[in-house]
Amino acid sequence: MPQLQDISVELITSINEISATDWDALTDGTPLLCHAFLSALENTGCVGKGTGWNPHPLIVKQGSQLVGAMPLYLKSHSYGEYVFDWAWADAYARSWLNYYPKLLSAIPFSPITSARLLSKQPEIQLLMIEALENTMYDNKLSSVHVLFPDELSAKQLESAGWLKRSGVQFRWQNKNYGDFEEFLTTLSHDKRKKIHQERKKLHNAGVVCRAIKGQEVTQKDWDFFYLCYCNTYTEHHSTPYLTRAFFGEIGNTMPQNIVLIVAEINGKPIASTLNIVNKTTLYGRYWGAISFVSGLHFELCYYQAQMFCIAEKIDFFEGGAQGEHKLARGFEPRPTCSYHKVAHPDYELAIKEFLVRESEGIVAYTNELEERKPFKAT
Repeated sequence: MPQLQDISVELITSINEISATDWDALTDGTPLLCHAFLSALENTGCVGKGTGWNPHPLIVKQGSQLVGAMPLYLKSHSYGEYVFDWAWADAYARSWLNYYPKLLSAIPFSPITSARLLSKQPEIQLLMIEALENTMYDNKLSSVHVLFPDELSAKQLESAGWLKRSGVQFRWQNKNYGDFEEFLTTLSHDKRKKIHQERKKLHNAGVVCRAIKGQEVTQKDWDFFYLCYCNTYTEHHSTPYLTRAFFGEIGNTMPQNIVLIVAEINGKPIASTLNIVNKTTLYGRYWGAISFVSGLHFELCYYQAQMFCIAEKIDFFEGGAQGEHKLARGFEPRPTCSYHKVAHPDYELAIKEFLVRESEGIVAYTNELEERKPFKAT
């Protein structure tokens, strides 16, 4: 590694200790990785004291200039991560060892693939990996985890010998479609017919949908969306991670990245979904409804978002974790990964062996999904 002059590496306690301009200059443009999004999580108490997500961003300075950074959290549980390591924690507990706290680099509550080693200099990226390992050993932590890294970050972690865990998500690609019907013509007859039937039922029920861009979203729109968001958690006997104040803050600080889609009957809203967007990608995030209408979830969360991407010439729609039903609606499987450093050598070996077996299952699962793609045979 080349010698770096006047370099300092530090774990701080809040992203607000770094200016938004300096942080955002290092990111890859992913909206959920930007300073406004991460600081809103802190400012509104979604992460921080009492949540099990304690912010400790890693920063690297050369003199007074920020040249490297990572979103980083000290975790006391494994909720809200979308890469499940509960079995690892249980194995530690059965050996009377502490798995928590652990160190985690991720976007909280969001299975979004993006840069994790935020630096334009490869030697700084390697320095940050070394700092993560040193922090783990110096503080006697069980492990460090980097979830959903982009290809460049993954390559650096791989070269450093970290354990790789593979996964699958679903993504829709806008192949320069002129409209939604043109997209549907690429699907098999059965899949296209089913979507037409779903949408006809909604039309007959009087459902009308509208997309509202962030600058046009009113407080009333946010209030209704939050009612729907909370109702989703209530139906699953769970508690929302995010607060009304959080959504209000990102609505104010990053409106250019917000798209709400609202479904109405006779002018009365019945469901709403939040999407985060930039020039190339739409990220489907949260949805909820206060009335049940068959097919409403698919219309609001998939078809309306696909239509928005086509109209706005957005290349990709990231569907997020899980959901094989997305396959029938034109989404395609794509690989994801996470990387893990485990302090205890015996557990590192056991986890490594587990990941080899798991990856074989992921390959078989992905091959099966590829065979079930909904497109016409060509």
